[in-house]
Formats: sequence, structure tokens, C-alpha cells
Amino acid sequence: MALTSSPEQPLPVRTVSRALGEWISRLGRVWVEGQVTQISRRPGMNKVFLTLRDPVADVSLQVTCTRAVCDAVGPALVDGARVVVWGRPSFYAGRGTLSLDVFEIRPVGVGALLARLEALRQVLAAEGLFAASRKRRLPFLPTAVGLITGRASAAERDVVENARRRWPAVRIVTREVAVQGPLAAGQVIDALRELDADREVQVIVIARGGGSLEDLLPFSDEALVRAVAAAFTPVVSAIGHEQDSPLLDYVADVRASTPTDAAKRVVPDVAEQAAIVAQLRARARRVVEQRVERERRALADLRGRPVLAAPHRELDRRAQDVDALARRARRCVTHAVDVAGRDLTHATARLRALSPAATLDRGYALVQDAAGGAIVRDPVALTSDQALRIRVAGGSFGAVVTDLATGGDVAPASSARGATVPGPAPAPPPPREMDPAPDPVP
Repeated sequence: MALTSSPEQPLPVRTVSRALGEWISRLGRVWVEGQVTQISRRPGMNKVFLTLRDPVADVSLQVTCTRAVCDAVGPALVDGARVVVWGRPSFYAGRGTLSLDVFEIRPVGVGALLARLEALRQVLAAEGLFAASRKRRLPFLPTAVGLITGRASAAERDVVENARRRWPAVRIVTREVAVQGPLAAGQVIDALRELDADREVQVIVIARGGGSLEDLLPFSDEALVRAVAAAFTPVVSAIGHEQDSPLLDYVADVRASTPTDAAKRVVPDVAEQAAIVAQLRARARRVVEQRVERERRALADLRGRPVLAAPHRELDRRAQDVDALARRARRCVTHAVDVAGRDLTHATARLRALSPAATLDRGYALVQDAAGGAIVRDPVALTSDQALRIRVAGGSFGAVVTDLATGGDVAPASSARGATVPGPAPAPPPPREMDPAPDPVP
């Protein structure tokens, strides 16, 4: 019975949800065919969640079943498998979601196909065709992009429009081929080899829209996989949607989730690159301006220093220091000369006081033997008529002994080096004892 409502008397959400659940439960248990696109086994839960997609239309349905039902299918229940399920539609009123409670799952031939593809994948992986070390980097800005896709397909339109929107100058070299059916793999291989031989083409994109597992089988062909591995030009795989994963995705240098994503990967965005260049230029300008400003401040600091603000001031101060040092040196030298002169005067006076010539100046005489030059110290050593040499302060003269007296007529010599006799001057008072005088200089 239809529910009645009005703006004045609206129905609560719970009433509508309960009615939807009752209407959906009237369908009962049904057999449904579809393609498994997602399997979620959550730890600790007995429920398994699957997504069942229509192989032709873009329609999917959530499926729930117990682990026992899922395990009964075995390894054939994988993503991409086509199955027939027996279940009952149910509406969860709490969240307003529709799902299919499944009681039995039967694979429909695709499981064996998926098993063969898995075996082929393992063989190719063991040969190293899927190794990350052999994958090549895409060029930053290719001059020409090769595109292998279906004739007038949505994938071609997505790649071309997005690539030219990002970089208008890019050149697209398109090769239209069959993208499903028994002839697809051979045509894709021929187009790949033709574009790989063109040296202007720097990257190749193989694109196709979504489809069932059977529709995408040509892109898991072993010959195509080996041809992509042998190509010299980097290859981008853009097959189906995110959940689709043919063997071409494993061997390609770059895997794009969609054709649109492939266009974004092969050419850069001119607006983004212009923004990056502008950002780098602004950054470089700031760095240069900061450097110039720092050097300007350093130069201003140097110019503000006293030594540069008034250079002659430092020269004047240094000149004053030199003058002060010169006067000090002059005083020191003069003082040293004066001290040395006084020392020389004192030494000269002492030398004169100690010299035998000073003794002669006081009226004493030096008596020597005229023949041998020996100094006469005692009259006993003399003989009559002995020739003598008398030396006085004014000079020397000869004499002859005429009289010998040993008494007090003649005073003993006061010099320690020889006897002396009074000169012609009047006899002075008796001399005092003196230090022995050195030998006179001849």
C-alpha cells in the first residue's frame, strides 16, 4: 500500500526506510550474474564484502556473504572473475544502503581464464620483465607523444584533450587499432613497433576505456607483453579503470589509472611550470636583493668607521707617536753620551792620578842606568863615573855619578818601581807613601 504524506504531515525517515526494506524484501531470492571487482575480508569478521559489477553497463551492487560461502568457491574467486550468485536483496535501514545477501556463489568459466593469466604473470615475472630496475623514466617535455587507442574512442579524446590543455605545443602521433577481439593484440603490436621506430616519438601511450575481463584480454597477450618489454621508447599503460590490471600494466614503464591520468603523466602542465618558474625567479630575486642589501650594510658600516671617515686623523696620531718616539730616542742617546762622557772624564782623571807622569809633574825624577836601562833603586848598586839617564816631567837628560852617599843626604825613592832623586827644583816636603806606580811609558 502506498504511503500517504503531505507537506503538513511528512513521513519520518524511519518509516520510509522500513517501507523500502519491506518492498525490496518482496523480490525474494534471485540468481544474479556479474563480475567481481573487489573482495574485502576483514579480520575477525565472519562476513565477506564483494562488489558485483555488470559486465556491460556501469552498474555495480554490494554483496555480502559468509566466509564459508566465499571459501567454498576456492581460489577462483578473485578480482575480475565472472560469477553467478544466489541471494536476496536487503535494505539496511540504519545507513540506507542496498546490498545482496548471497547464499551461494558459482564461477562462470572466467576462473580458469584468470588462473591461466596468473600462471603467465608468474612466468613473465620470473623472467624479470616486470622488474622495477628495467623501467625507464619518462622525458620531462617530449616533442611528440605516440598514442595507440581505438578509433574515435573516449580514451583518445581524453588523452589528446588533456595533453593539449596542459601543453598546447605537444604533438600527438595517433595510431588507431582494434582494442578488443582476436585481432586487437596483433594490431597493437604493429602500431607499437611503428611508433618505436620513429625517433621523434619519445613516449608511447597505450590507452583503452573500461570493460569486462574478456574485453581486456588482448592487453594480457604474451606477445604484446614481450613487445612492450623489447621497445626502446618508454611505454605508458592506460587500460581500463583503476581496478583493471592487465599484464600490460606490469610490463609498462609507467601505469596510469585512466587515459586522463596518462595525459597528465606524459606532459607537464604549462601553467604549473610557469608558476614554478615565476616562483624560482622571485626566490632568486629575493636572494640577490638580500645579498646586495647585506653587502650595502657592510659597506656602510665600513665607511662609518673612524679610520675611513677621517683617514688623516689616524695619520696625525701616528705622526705624533713618531715625533714622541724620536724625542725620546734623542733624549736617551744624549743622556747616554753625557753619562759616557762623565765616565770617560772620571776614568781619565783616575788614570792621570795613577800615571807615573803625574808623579814626575810633582818634581820627582826617574833614574836609569844609561847602558842597560835598569832603574836605580839603591845607591849601593852605583859606581863612580857611572853614566845615568835622568827623566823628569819636562824630558830626560844624562848624568854621571860623582858622589855616592848612603846616609840621609838622599831620601829613599817613594816609587815602588825605582829610585828617584830630587830634581833641580827646591826640595819639596817629604812625600807621603803612595801606591806603586806602573812602569813609565818610554
